[in-house]
Amino acid sequence: MTSRYSATRTLIDGIETVHLVDGARQTEVSIAIAVGNMAYELKVGGRNFLWFPFESPAELREHPKFCGVPYLGPWANRLDSDTYWVNGKQYTLKPEIANFRRDPHRKPIHGLLNYSPDWTLISAAADESSAHATSRLEFGAHPDLMAQFPFAHTITMTHRLAEGVLEVETALRNQAQEPLPVAIGYHPYFQLHDSRRDQWKVHLAARDHLVLSDQLIPTGERRPVEFSDPHTLETGPLDDVFGDLIRGADGLARFRVQGQKERLTVAYGPKYPVAVVYAPTGGDFICFEPMAAVTNAFNLAHAGIYTELQSVPVDGEWRESFWMEAAT
Repeated sequence: MTSRYSATRTLIDGIETVHLVDGARQTEVSIAIAVGNMAYELKVGGRNFLWFPFESPAELREHPKFCGVPYLGPWANRLDSDTYWVNGKQYTLKPEIANFRRDPHRKPIHGLLNYSPDWTLISAAADESSAHATSRLEFGAHPDLMAQFPFAHTITMTHRLAEGVLEVETALRNQAQEPLPVAIGYHPYFQLHDSRRDQWKVHLAARDHLVLSDQLIPTGERRPVEFSDPHTLETGPLDDVFGDLIRGADGLARFRVQGQKERLTVAYGPKYPVAVVYAPTGGDFICFEPMAAVTNAFNLAHAGIYTELQSVPVDGEWRESFWMEAAT
C-alpha cells in the first residue's frame, strides 16, 4: 500500500473481491473474482459509472444479469448457428451441457465465461504508479468448456488503476496444438448521473458501419458512418457494429458519452479493431464494447467474408488492453 494507491482483498457476502483505490483522483474499482472476474464498480467521487443494478456481487451470482464489465469468450456476440468453423474444421456446440446463453433468435451468444466461478486471483498489490489485480482462468482444465471449444488456452486478466484511469489488460496463451482464433470481447455497461439518458451525447470513433441482418449478423457489407458527431440518444436506440476505428497518434480509438458535466471515455487498443455500441430502448445505460473481431467471426472467416480474424500461434500469446475513464 502507498499513500495514493491501495489494493485490498476481501470477502463480500462470501464473494472474493478486490478493491482498488486511487486516492488522489477519488477513484475506486471493485472486482468480483468468482463471478466472471467482473469489475462492477468504477466510482469517481462516490458515484458508480458502471451500471450495476444490485446491492452486492452475491446478488449478481444469485440472479445473473449482464452489467458491470463482463468478459466475452471464446466468442463475443453471436454465432449464426450451433456450429462454427476453426482452422478449416467444423465444430458443434452441445446444448445439453447448458453452459452458454442464447439470444432472442436462439443464436449462441457471448461465449462460455460470463459469470464463471473458475477464475483464480493471482495477485493484488499497489505501488507508486498504480493499484492492480491479476486473475487467471485455465480454460483447458475444465472439460465442460473444452467440450464446447476444444482449444486449450490460459486467460490472464489484469485490472490496473492509474491516474484515475482503469486499464483492463487481457493475455491469451495458446496451449493447443493448432492456432487459437481470437474473437473475444468485453461488454461494459456505463451510466451517467447528471442527465436523462436521452440527453446523453455520444462520440463514435469509427469510419465504417457494418450492415447487419435482421438477426444482427454482419452481412459483409460496410457503409460510411452516418451518425452525427456528437450523436444524441434521443434519436433512438443503438445496437450497432463499427469498424475502421479512428485512432489518435497513440494508436487508441476513443468512444465517449457526455452528460451535462459528466463524461465517460473508453479507449480501444489496436488489437480491438471492432466496436459494438449498445443502448437499447428502455435502458438506463450505454455499452461501448471492445471487440477483437466482428460478430460471427469464426464462420464469416471460414466463408471468406471476414479476412481480419486474429489468431495465436502454438505456444504464442495475444495481449491487448482497453481503458475506461470517468470525469465529473
